[in-house]
Amino acid sequence: MSAVTATAASAVLRPAESQQVFRTVLEALSRPGTVQQLPADLVRATDSAVLPVLALADLGTGVCVLEEGTRWADAVALATSAPIRPLELARLVAAVRPVTAGEITKLCRGSAPAPEDAALAALAVSDVDGGDRRWRLSGPGVPGELTLAPRDLPAGFAAARAEAVAGYPAGVDLLLVTEDGRVTGLPRTTTIIEED
Repeated sequence: MSAVTATAASAVLRPAESQQVFRTVLEALSRPGTVQQLPADLVRATDSAVLPVLALADLGTGVCVLEEGTRWADAVALATSAPIRPLELARLVAAVRPVTAGEITKLCRGSAPAPEDAALAALAVSDVDGGDRRWRLSGPGVPGELTLAPRDLPAGFAAARAEAVAGYPAGVDLLLVTEDGRVTGLPRTTTIIEED
């Protein structure tokens, strides 16, 4: 068995597992800035940032995996039969390596008539708190105002994300995902103000 085939075999989610991941993603996007937890047994077997893509991908949903090499991209394609697409055309994105601000602005935003065509991107971070840049979050689903300071996001991330959500109802939805499976949602409706 090749390394890619072995990785793909570990990446296949049973229907109940896909539903668990879907519920976690939905909860994270419904309650922006709060921390949700992916199932521990799935996190041990698969890269956490790839799990949302594995749970949501299907034959008609283009996916992109930002990584060094193609280990997860090939595994996702084999496990889900989803077509691999360039970043700007993908509806589901997993960034298992650090993302750049430029990549955030390239994400598919959908359009006003078809906002559902926008990308959902799961971004690997080392932690959802303790980073150098502190954000204040507000908007639908945020009780009052929350603060967040994720680690391993590039300088200019908040500005790039603001550009990517500027055309509401079009815009991108983001998940910050730690290696141990903690997930924080940043839907397009959430306002981020970066503190000085």
